[in-house]
Amino acid sequence: MIKLLSSAPVAQRSGLAAIRIIVGLLMVYHGWEVFDAGKIKGYTEWDFFKKFASPLFVVYIGKSAELLAGILLTIGLFTRLASLVLIATMLYIAFYVGNGKIWYEDQHPFLFVLLGLVYFFSGSGKWSVDEWLHGKKKKI
Repeated sequence: MIKLLSSAPVAQRSGLAAIRIIVGLLMVYHGWEVFDAGKIKGYTEWDFFKKFASPLFVVYIGKSAELLAGILLTIGLFTRLASLVLIATMLYIAFYVGNGKIWYEDQHPFLFVLLGLVYFFSGSGKWSVDEWLHGKKKKI
């Protein structure tokens, strides 16, 4: 009970790793739409994308970025780079595609921005290819 009320971390490495994997899988889920031509076509019908010379290309770039960032985060490879892709993509969605109302309507993409920042600053941590490649255990 005392540890629960203290400021000391509780299973921080495992917790951050589990959250990284879940966030990655959520991004893979969203990015997987890149393989669904019907959904992609539906996005190109949005007024926001109609202003581009090639709405289809823009939507494919966005969905591919989500898929790539999701795969990299899930396995923990190039985590900081994947975090930057996630942050940039979700900021674009929250503020350009959406209305920038991060306190309500565009809250979900902005929460992904914040989670991306967590992994940009903390790195991949436990259960990651990055850790395996570098052969060192990080103490957070």
